[in-house]
Order: sequence, then C-alpha cells, then structure tokens
Amino acid sequence: MRIKSISLAPSGRDKISWVASYMPALSEIRKDFEANKPFAGLRVAMSIHLEAKTAYLAETLRAGGAEVYITGCNPLSTQDDVAAALAESGMEVFASHGVSDEQYTSDLRSVLSCHPHLIIDDGGDLIALLHGDCREYGDCLIGGCEETTTGVHRLVSREKAGLLDYTMININDADCKHLFDNRYGTGQSTLDGIMNTTNLIIAGKTVVVGGYGWCGKGFAMRARGMGAVVIVTEIDPVKAIEAVMDGFMVMTMDEAAPRGDIFVTLTGCKDVIRREHFEVMKNGVLLANSGHFDVEIDKAALADMAVEVRERKPNITGYYLSDGRVLNLLAEGRLVNLAAGNGHPAEIMDMSFSLQAKCLEYLAKDGASLSHRVYSVPAEIDAEVASLKLSSLGITIDILSDEQKKYLEKVD
Repeated sequence: MRIKSISLAPSGRDKISWVASYMPALSEIRKDFEANKPFAGLRVAMSIHLEAKTAYLAETLRAGGAEVYITGCNPLSTQDDVAAALAESGMEVFASHGVSDEQYTSDLRSVLSCHPHLIIDDGGDLIALLHGDCREYGDCLIGGCEETTTGVHRLVSREKAGLLDYTMININDADCKHLFDNRYGTGQSTLDGIMNTTNLIIAGKTVVVGGYGWCGKGFAMRARGMGAVVIVTEIDPVKAIEAVMDGFMVMTMDEAAPRGDIFVTLTGCKDVIRREHFEVMKNGVLLANSGHFDVEIDKAALADMAVEVRERKPNITGYYLSDGRVLNLLAEGRLVNLAAGNGHPAEIMDMSFSLQAKCLEYLAKDGASLSHRVYSVPAEIDAEVASLKLSSLGITIDILSDEQKKYLEKVD
C-alpha cells in the first residue's frame, strides 16, 4: 500500500457515499454481484482516475468477490482522501496526488505485481507494461477492459501490428459509453474545470475546440450553450462537415490561433497546439486539454518561448513572453476536468462503470475462450446497461410484438 495518509479516509468515504446515491444502475449490478460472487478467487488490477466514482466501481467488483489492486492513471487526478478510504476498507492502493513520473510508473508496477486475472486500464499504461518490463506479471491474465479513446487507439495499433498478447474489450466505443460519457460527461466536466479554476465568464468569448469526436462534440455544444462563439478544428473531413452542419465555424488551428480566447484540445493526438500558434495568440488566452495525455499542447515549446513561468493561482501556470503577452496553461496541460475538477457527473459514469463491471463479469466467465484481440462490448451488455438506467429513471419503452419481429426479420 502507498497512499498519502490513512487519516484522510473519512472525507473520502463521504465522497464515495455521495456518488453511490446517484449511480443506481451500478448499484443494481452490485446487488447481483454480492449474491453471485462472479469474481471469487480472482485478482483485479485497476489503473483509472482514482476519485469517488471509480472507487465505487472498485467496491462493486470487490462485492463480487474480487481482490482489488488499484492505482491512478493520471498523477493529478488522484484524490488522496478517496485513495485512503479504499485502503482503509482493505483494498491494495498505490496512489497519491501529484506524484513524479517515476513514482507513477512504480505504482503501476506495484498494482501489476499481484499477477492479475483481470485488468481495467484507462489510457493503456497497464497493457504497455504487460508487454514490456512487467511481462512476467501477465501469466494469469484472462483479459481486461480499456476505458478511453487514447487507450483504444494504442490497443488497436498493437493488434494491427500483431503485438497484442491479451484479450481486451473496448469500453470506449460502446453506445452507453461514448454517446453519454464522452459527449455529455466531457462537455459538462471540462467547462466545470475551466470555470471553477479561472472564475471567468464563457459567454462572449471565442472558444477553439481541437477535435470534433464525441468529446469535442459535447464540449462544443456546452460552450455554445454558455454563450461562446465556437470554432472547431479537425483533420477528418467527415467530422469537419458535421461540425459545419451543427452550426460551428470550422478552420485550421493556424487560422483559429489569433482569434481564440479559450483553447481546448480533445483529440488524443500530440502537438495540436504548437509554437507557431502561441506566437500569434492574444494576451491572456486560456489553454486547456481534455485529451488523456498532456501532449496535445506543446508545453516544451511554450516553456522555451517564455521569459518567466510562474503559478498565477492553483492549476493556472502563466507563461510570460518577451513581448508582454501571458499565455495561461490550465492543470499543466493534463485532463482539465479531472486535474482541476471532479470529473464527469456521477449519473453519467453510472453507465460507463456499469459497462466495465458487466464486461469484467463476461471475461471472468468466457474470457479464457477468446483470442488475443480487441473486442467490442457485447450488444446484450450495452442493452442491459441502457435498460438498467432507464428503469432507474422510471422510464419504460415499447417492446416489439412477435408479429413485428417477424415483419422486421422477413426476407423478400
């Protein structure tokens, strides 16, 4: 175990109890797990944003009989009180806020040293280690789940190269994940992180959105709803024309750079905002990232251009340039919604983490028979999670009659 202080546990327990009240679908799954113990005798290693909602997922897995080992997937998103609450409850926790890159990697290794049967990865760091320096820890691994876009990209690239040695399920592209978590969760939580950190208005400002995937769509929609003028930059012509037809201005980052007041990257790629863009930006702009890794904004170039770098207030670093301008980087370029906020709303993560729980159950039961590749979430699990969520909201929907089913299945 490696946490900041066990004395922080009461505060963390309060946070977990709060979010559990707003995660009814996962709570129903937990009841089933408590009764049937699908993970009895299995070790689960988790690398995920260690905050209250993920803690409740970890507790749900443990209720199903799992021995849980958990660490963070981002040095700035770990909440020390939540980590302490999980440690106090008996889980093996290796995480604290703001650790160095070396300690972060050490914590990942510590989690994997349990020789897990199942993993939950967020960004692909566990899988990378299992294919590298920690290969010996994968001897019991049945398979795992990947939470986010960046991690899925890494998995798919590894599979295409013939270098994927384990069975993995792509949680990110499930309907009950990307349609809600990526769109509504990222949209709201990114704005929350920016607004709570800066205490500045969104209305009337020009917001530049780097990337129009589901996360970008959600953020662009919410920024416009707050009164911003929104510019979208894209590399995909289909997504670009979609943004146009959704009513947004679309242009290159070169064109957008001198116009924006707030820049947010949501691509999963690197160097989306670069030196040539910093050179023409307005004084006082806000730079933020909601992609998984802190590589979307070229921090090295920004530091090289600055004559002075200093913290202006918590989670805001000012880069003072020789011409008198200051460019403000939020949360060190890491995920602004988690590093400078509380992440997605509990009601949204209820669906994403229900998918995680059910897919791990599926792997525990059938994973040994699957080949080493990236699988989509089974359609029946997606439908089950959606049905649980609807039921928790008191909503019922129509059901096809036998006659309707025959009609739809008819072959002319």
